[in-house]
Amino acid sequence: MDVWDPGTFDTELLEFLQRHTDAILSYFETDRDIFLSHDLGRGADRPILRPENPHADAYYALLEAVSELMVSRSMRAFHYTRLTDLEVMEVRQSGIELSTPATFRRRLDAVIASDGLSADTADRLYDASPFQSDQQKSRSGKFWMTSHPIEVSDAGVRPLMERWGGEVASFWINDETASEPLRKLGKARIVEIATPIGATNHAYNAGEAAVATFGRARGAIPDKSAFDLYVKKPLPPNAVLTIHTEGETAFKAVGTSYPPGFVDVDLGRWKELTGEED
Repeated sequence: MDVWDPGTFDTELLEFLQRHTDAILSYFETDRDIFLSHDLGRGADRPILRPENPHADAYYALLEAVSELMVSRSMRAFHYTRLTDLEVMEVRQSGIELSTPATFRRRLDAVIASDGLSADTADRLYDASPFQSDQQKSRSGKFWMTSHPIEVSDAGVRPLMERWGGEVASFWINDETASEPLRKLGKARIVEIATPIGATNHAYNAGEAAVATFGRARGAIPDKSAFDLYVKKPLPPNAVLTIHTEGETAFKAVGTSYPPGFVDVDLGRWKELTGEED
């Protein structure tokens, strides 16, 4: 399923959400009214404290129930990175591996062997990695993705594709001598992954996004509830749906006109709420 596309929701999930349509719309409509009157309000009679949404308890209880449904489902997620052609082949053949000090070292050794990096530069990257700090436990054993497609020009994903290595390597390198070869190594890629939600810690987030999508399809104007997520176990090759490469038409279209049916609802929400065009 795509958590942003109600057309991909299965019958059981749709029927559950339909039974709670009134609760969902009541919460979103009241939240919209509070946003307009309080968050955007500028009058002298504007209360200091943000009014409570009387439908909040029912809405959050619903989110808990939906999150339980999400655990047994899979969703499409997007991984933004920079990979060599060899790495692309390995992902397609072997699937998704988790980021660990050992897998990072193997990636470095592979690009050394292919003359993509010098051994000295690779050792500097490894020694400067967050894996060599107190962040090792929090970063190790995960593979990160986004729930919604993001434009390749977005500042949140562009750095991940400009230099090879990802957050465990190039994010922490400010030395231009070390950075330059990383910009030449591989190509920017977007990997689409069929992600078992039960293999993540993000069932609640997935449920929240699905409820927002359902509400929007019925005239509400919620946030899209996009989120970052990670899997805690490797995924098989058939989890890799496709890999888009820089220069391809689909790569440039991700987050705008691709995938079909995706609309970046945040901008649309702002225009609908405020009447502003920019």
